[in-house]
Amino acid sequence: MGFTSLGLSAPILKAIGDQGYDKPSPIQEQAIPAVLAGKDVMAAAQTGTGKTAGFTLPILELLDNGQRVKPNHVRALVLTPTRELAAQVQDNIYKYSRYQKLTSNVVFGGVKINPQMMKLRKGTDILVATPGRLLDLYQQNAIQFSQLEVLVLDEADRMLDMGFIRDIRKILALLPQKRQNLLFSATFSDEIRQLAKGLVNNPVEVSVAPANSTANTIEQSIYPTDKRKKAPMLCKLIQEGDWKQVLVFCRTKHGANRLSYYLNGQGITAAPIHGNKSQNARTKALADFKSGEVRVLVATDIAARGIDIPQLPQVVNFELPHVAEDYVHRIGRTGRAGEVGKAISLVEAAEASELFAIEKLIQQVLPRLELEGYKAVNELPKSKLDTRPIRPKKPKKPKKPKIDHIDGQRSGDNARGHKPAGKNKRHYGSSTTQNRNSKSGANG
Repeated sequence: MGFTSLGLSAPILKAIGDQGYDKPSPIQEQAIPAVLAGKDVMAAAQTGTGKTAGFTLPILELLDNGQRVKPNHVRALVLTPTRELAAQVQDNIYKYSRYQKLTSNVVFGGVKINPQMMKLRKGTDILVATPGRLLDLYQQNAIQFSQLEVLVLDEADRMLDMGFIRDIRKILALLPQKRQNLLFSATFSDEIRQLAKGLVNNPVEVSVAPANSTANTIEQSIYPTDKRKKAPMLCKLIQEGDWKQVLVFCRTKHGANRLSYYLNGQGITAAPIHGNKSQNARTKALADFKSGEVRVLVATDIAARGIDIPQLPQVVNFELPHVAEDYVHRIGRTGRAGEVGKAISLVEAAEASELFAIEKLIQQVLPRLELEGYKAVNELPKSKLDTRPIRPKKPKKPKKPKIDHIDGQRSGDNARGHKPAGKNKRHYGSSTTQNRNSKSGANG
């Protein structure tokens, strides 16, 4: 089946051809006709399956009916959890609408709001936004929704993980009741289905892969090692494998900064990308990585979704994520659109529980490799696949802030997303430590 059989008009088909595509992906085959028919859609798909075009193309078709958008109004709204994903979606819309007269814009935090307000004055056919910045713009009367026809929640599961549920509910209350709703998620978890109850009406459900499965084009493996050996081990893998482009995941912002600093010191160009970086710094790091100026992009899970790098050959988990589902999203940056990719994890003995949770989730034991000179002193326990069904998570009860009776302040800064000053920062490849204060923000 080609795109011509999906009911898309000539200008869109021409734009698709310009991008070198002639056959829709499975998610596009199922989602595009349903959206064009005006139905609500719930779609579950792995990253890298072409889901962005799955909603972008039919929306462009539906809106290209000659109707003019009023000043400060919007006809289609796409909500995304991260700035990077918002920029990627807008880039897709721009490419596929090049032969149409439709307008599109993207708005997110981390940059000045006034230029965004100016762009919205003329009205926008399709607006891509992060929830927080959208609410800011609405409160300043920069945007109105009475003309809204279509709402898209992209990476809905990630939005829930990042705590956007309150913002989403506030936004839903502002929108007209009569509208088309499209919900895209990596999985249909219990939380997603609960959200869907108040959002979609008699939806068409589209699913192109088993929940939490990983693409079969990704070659996965782990290297058991010790914590001290991870950074020099990564250098050896990069240099001996002659890796030109590799995305590396760390758990924390400071860990990403330290690893990036270490790699640059070893002559391997690297840049960190995480929530403490300004939007301009994040955009530059990603652009330099795509162009090849930077060889290694060291990221926290903020980059696990929304970064679309064609033919990214390697992804490395420098540290395993605490949440097993994040492993699926991390390695989904490679092996995209049918391309072959490698996902390598450097695993120490202390991460055994995270490893076993990942293997249980994806229902496979990951093959273990050994790099000469880096054998683990602290042995990683052997894997034994747990085939029992995964119990759904119980919702956490909100914690009440503790009050310090001496000064009336909350005890600890964790409620504000800060950690107390820490000590014993370890140098990579060394057992020496030094005292140094560190802070941690709220968005990893």
